[in-house]
Order: sequence, then structure tokens, then C-alpha cells
Amino acid sequence: MKHFKIYLMAFVALLSAVAFNSVAGATIFTVLGGNALTGAITGNAVSLLAGSFMPKGAMLDGVFAEIWTGQMIKAFRTAAESLGWYDRIKSYDQYVDADVIHFTEIGGDPTVLVNNTTYPLEIETLEDADKPISLDKFDTTATPVTDDELHACSYDKMASVLERHRAVLREKVCEKAIHAIAPTKKTDNTPVLYTTGETTADGTRKKLTFADLLEAKKACDKLKMPKADRILVLCSDHVNDLLETEQKFKEHYNINQTEGKIARLYGFDIYEYDGTPYYNTSTNAKLAWGATPSSATDRQCSVFYYNGRMMKANGSVQFYHSEARQDPLYHRNLVNFRKWGICMPLTEKNSVGAIVSAKAS
Repeated sequence: MKHFKIYLMAFVALLSAVAFNSVAGATIFTVLGGNALTGAITGNAVSLLAGSFMPKGAMLDGVFAEIWTGQMIKAFRTAAESLGWYDRIKSYDQYVDADVIHFTEIGGDPTVLVNNTTYPLEIETLEDADKPISLDKFDTTATPVTDDELHACSYDKMASVLERHRAVLREKVCEKAIHAIAPTKKTDNTPVLYTTGETTADGTRKKLTFADLLEAKKACDKLKMPKADRILVLCSDHVNDLLETEQKFKEHYNINQTEGKIARLYGFDIYEYDGTPYYNTSTNAKLAWGATPSSATDRQCSVFYYNGRMMKANGSVQFYHSEARQDPLYHRNLVNFRKWGICMPLTEKNSVGAIVSAKAS
């Protein structure tokens, strides 16, 4: 009888563990857009490979750390609708090694001789070189989740925390990407244009007009930027300017709900994103990443570029956690993520430009 009770308890524990792993796996996959059945199966499979089923209170063990990390990586390869411009940038993930990407720096072009009569021809060496670039590092701050919080809602709380970490990481990655794509400053090869419309009601800037979009097209044509794959990412202020004044733009807005693209006008595939950088209107230079804009001199921009000369690469994702059972004072779990990645122009020259809100006179 004693052995029977032991076997019965073990069997109940086994069923509980299977049920827990199934629910946990299904919840993770569902929150991140996956299939619930696949999540349930994966949860138990990973647990078996790890050598044991997950007991209650051990959800932060290495078993589900692997699932969470894998799902975070998958999420970063699937763009949100409003980030279609980012999704279109070519991925160079396969060239990443230890969170560093290696490019070949071209050493120049051969000289072309026209109607040459001198022989033998000179020998000209083209020195190419490896150019390693370290990926950017993005860390989220640690989030505490206490055992008291988990007692009632259990895994739903952890899934919610995971989703919020994923969302803010993705947003910051895209903000850094559009900042890197925007030209560093106004030059002959990197145009920085200014809006020319009416002054806004608050008196801080001039509105964007269709004429300004035409000037951007002319700038691209002058630079001989390829006409296919020209992208224009409008900040929300500029989108609202066109919605107020241009019926044609208003008719196109939000028609395309799958890619986040507003319209195709003047040769640009137009998207909306409010994380575009700011420029100093006195120096025509982009503010440094993380700098706080000044209301006196700085205004937000929209960014246009040739997509064929842009790149992005995702590196490793690391899930960090400390467990409540190792915290006798607060009984709390701490979780956060680190992600490596980069997005940038392969070259700024003849490839990128910006339309900045002009200061009101």
C-alpha cells in the first residue's frame, strides 16, 4: 500500500508537470504569435531533453530560458505592420560571427586607359581589406516578479513580462536603425531638405507639402539614386500635415494594412514611423544618438533612402534571470534580455537624405 501511494504521488506529479509544461509552452508561443499545440509539445520536449520535468516554482530554470530566447529571436525576424520599412532592409545575419559582422572594404577601382599606345601596361593592385563592425548592444532593465504575484496568476505574469521586454527592445532597435540611416549632415551627396508649408498652429515649424516630396524626388534623381526601392519614412507630424491638406494622400492612408506602407507617391514607397531623428536647423547636422532635442534649434525629420544600399544584422540574444528561491529576502525573480544587432547604410553617399521641419519664421 505504501509503495502504491508513492507510485500514485509520482504519477500525479508527472501529470502535473506535463500539464504545467504544456500550459507554459502554449502560453509563450501564443503570446509571441506561434501555435499553442506546438508550444505545448515543445515545452515538454525541451524539458525531457533537459533531464526532468519542471516542478512548480522552477519556471525560470534553463529549460524555458531556451524557449524564451528562441522565441525572442524569432520575434525579431518578424516585423510589426508599422515597421514594414525595417522588414524590407536586407538581412546580413549569416555574416555575423560572435556578434561582429565582417565586410570587405573595397580598395578602389582599376584605371581605365582610353586609346592607349604605351606597352607594357602598368600593373595596378587593388587592396581589399576585412572591415569588422561590432553589433550594437541593447539591454533591458531587470523586471522583478515576486512569488506572491505568481501565486495567483502563475505563468501569465511571466508571459506578459516577456512580451513587454520584446516590444521595447524592438522599438529601440528600430529607433537606432532609422537614426543610423538618416544622413549625418547636409552635403552634396547627402541632401537635407526643409519643409516649406504654412506655419503650424503652435508656431513651431512649417508643414510638409507635396512640393517638398517633389523636391526630395528631384534630389534623388540628381544623385542618380536607383528609382526602384526608394523608401520614404515620414514622421507622424509630416503624415498629419499631408492628411490635413492633400486629399490624394488621405485616400491612400491606411489602405495597406499588411506591410504598413501608406502609399507609393513620386517614386517613393511611403511609411510612417515616429522614431525618426532630429536635426539642428542651424548646422544642418543630425543630433547624436540619445541627445535631447532643443526646442530652440532642433526639429524632427522624415528620412528617404535607397533600400538596396541598406543592411541589418541580428546577433545573439541572451536571457538573464535570478530565481526567487535564491532570494531569501524578497522572494522575487529578476528577468531581462540582451540583444545584439545593427542596421546602417552600406554607404551614405548618394543613398540617403532627410526632410526636416523648418523653423517657423
